[in-house]
Order: sequence, then structure tokens, then C-alpha cells
Amino acid sequence: MNKAPVKSLYSWRAVATSLPRPTNGEKAFSTVESPKDLDNKNDQDNSNPYWKKHSKTGRYQRPIYIAATRQHVGKTTVSLAVLSGLQKRFDKIGFIKPVGQQHVRVESKNSPGKEIRVDKDVELIKERFNLDHLDYEDMSPVLIPKGYTKDFVDGKIAFESQLSDLESAMKNVATASDVTVCEGTGHCAVGSIVGLNNAKVASILGADMLLIANGGLGSAYDELELNRVLCHQYGVNIAGVVINKVIPEKYDQTKEYMSKAMMKTWDIPLLGCVPDQPFLGCPALADLERLFKATLVCGEEHRFRHYSVDDINVVTTNLTRFLENLREKPQRTLYLCHVTRDDLIVGFMGEHQRRKANSDDSFEAALLICGRQGKYQLSNEISDLLSGLEGAPVMVVEKTTHEATSMISKFTPKLNIDDTNRVGVAIEHYEPYIDFDELLRRTQTTESSNK
Repeated sequence: MNKAPVKSLYSWRAVATSLPRPTNGEKAFSTVESPKDLDNKNDQDNSNPYWKKHSKTGRYQRPIYIAATRQHVGKTTVSLAVLSGLQKRFDKIGFIKPVGQQHVRVESKNSPGKEIRVDKDVELIKERFNLDHLDYEDMSPVLIPKGYTKDFVDGKIAFESQLSDLESAMKNVATASDVTVCEGTGHCAVGSIVGLNNAKVASILGADMLLIANGGLGSAYDELELNRVLCHQYGVNIAGVVINKVIPEKYDQTKEYMSKAMMKTWDIPLLGCVPDQPFLGCPALADLERLFKATLVCGEEHRFRHYSVDDINVVTTNLTRFLENLREKPQRTLYLCHVTRDDLIVGFMGEHQRRKANSDDSFEAALLICGRQGKYQLSNEISDLLSGLEGAPVMVVEKTTHEATSMISKFTPKLNIDDTNRVGVAIEHYEPYIDFDELLRRTQTTESSNK
């Protein structure tokens, strides 16, 4: 039998907003950080404006807050899969990224012609799921660009203004939606310096937490415990856990023992166990353009062709051996050569043209031409040849071959609105592994609050 949900401390927001704004000489953030200081405040009205009552069942649906145990564990990918599954079960799904970092510029629906900044994941999800009933302004209420934290600590940004923006946005999203998914930023403590870490925000919104961790047993469990403790501190109910990027050969073992361990110790279920999908970790050429701050000099039509990091080949051989590699190695291989190797560059172009002349469309290799900035540069003659080449992707990178290889191997490609193929594969792979029936059972209640 599952334990009753932990009492949400979201009503503490009334205490925070009632505090006076800092004046000269006072501390910048005079907000209550610890829910322990609020034990005597929880007799206030706990009716939650963000819980949605469904007429057919009479049950209240709480917001679902998705956070990770650390960076690069697949939080956005899980968010996409959860939203896809919920869209099949509800008429209108809502989404909000309470606190964002990396942003893009979009046009506001409420103010046509007005450009605003929103978190990049918001643009991806709004457009992917056609969330026309929501406005961008409400989906990304707090952004933390460079310099923001210093301004907050200096008292130039008030906690109360952040809180007001967050609550106003959440109210609009929740009112327009049957269920709302909130995507956090990083692990549960991220945002603490501005008073809005993920656990605290989930508490403010009365949301249930869905935690994401990478595959494994001991290390994954340890990371989950650190985040679980913070959620408990803020009175946030953890609906369940999704274990991601599980080594296929260890899938059954991971699923069985992680489920047993979590239920035995925490009484928290494993709501998803997802085997690794290597393709999702393969960078597209468009990702490499962003990584190296460069653009393809030819073959732009293949910007969203993906390459496995395992198939990177640094070419140091002679031209004859390189041509043999082009014909013998996997067709979709990413080659790197030094900018002074005119013979290899011409050979790469020649092999592409030879196959094209024979109506052979199997050529899917790409070439990164590397050379340290300020020391080496592409010759004018080779530049002219490349400008007239169609079809073969070539990029000039102002890094050594060693630097470029190292950067690619450490790079984690992110989902984005332009790479529709990767986004589609991610949703298709993840969604079947999530137990939506249990997720909804754990995030619904017959009561309007956690009194």
C-alpha cells in the first residue's frame, strides 16, 4: 500500500510575498529558505489553484514536475515522452519551464510583433505539440541569463518579482490546460542562489516530482537519494522515478533491483526504465556547427545527418589509403584532416563526384578540415573548389584535429526544434517504457489540497 502524499508546503509562498523588499544595507534575499521555518504557517488556506478537477472522475490532477539528478541525463527527452503520452489521454496539455537558462527569441501571441526571450525547450515543446492555447510568455516566466545571479545577490532583482511572475504564469497555463507538466533545470538544487531551486518551485506549485536518473544501481540510487532528501525538505511528493540510458544487457537486472530498492526504502515506484538508444547521442552536423561556431561550406542540405562518435576517423595516411577507407569503412563516417592536406580534400571531393556521376547515392561521409586559428588557413584554390561542390558535407574548423576530436567525444547533443528526426525517434523510443496509468494514479487525488 502506498503512503499518503507528503503534505505540500506550497502555501509558504504567502509568507515569502508578505516579506518587505530589501532596502539599502539589508540582505538582498530576505525570503524563508527552509520549510522548517514555516511549520506554524501551514494552517493557512491550502486550496491549490493549480490542481485541475476533472468533471468525469471528480478527481484533482496535480502538476507533474520533471527534474533530474544531474545534467545530461535525458530530462527533456523524458518530458517529450510524458507530454506525448498525456496528449493521448487529455484534451489539453500544459507545459511550463519555471526557471530557464539557455534562451531563444520568439514572437508573443498576446503581443503580435513583440519579440520575447524564452527557454529553448519551451519553443521545442510548444511547436512540437501544437500548444496554441498557451502563450510563450506564460511558459517561460523566469530566465537566468549571464549576470542574473549577481544582480539578484546585489538586490537589483527582487525574489518577490520572480515569485509573482512564476505564479501568474502557472495560473494561466493551469487554467487553460487539463494537466500541466513542469520541466525543471538540472538537479533539484539548481536555482538555489536565486531562491528558486526545483524542489522549492515544485513546492510552490503543489506539484508532484518525477525524478530522472541515468542507468545503473548504486550510483543512480545515491544520486536519487540526494535529490529525494531535498524534495522531502520542501514537502514535495515524489510520484516516481525514471531510469534512463540503461545498458540493454543489464536492463532486466536494473529494472528489477532498482524497483525493489526504491519501494523497500522509500515506497517510491519505478515508473520507467528506458534502455539506451545510441542514435540519440549521435551529433548532427548542425550540432557540430554550433559546437565549433562554424558553418558547412558545402552540403548544407545534410545539416541534420547524424554521425556516431565511434565512427570518427582522423586521416593521417596517404591519399591512396584514404580513398580505400572511403570505400571500405561505414558510409556514414566523419573524417577529420589537417587543413594543409590538399590531397585528401581533393580526394574526398573526387570520390563524391565519381559516385554522383555513376548515380551512386551511397556517399554519406562528411569531412572536417582542421587547423589552428591564425596559424593555418585553407588555400584560395581549395576554397574555390569547395564552393562549387554540391552534396558532400564539408566544414572548416579552427581547431587542431586533436582538439576537434576531443570536443566531439565530450559533446552531448541536445534536442532542438529543427532536428525533427531526432525528436521523433526520442519520443517513439521513450514513451512505451513509461507507466502512464501509475503516473496518473500517483498524481491524482479526490481532495483539493494536501491538508
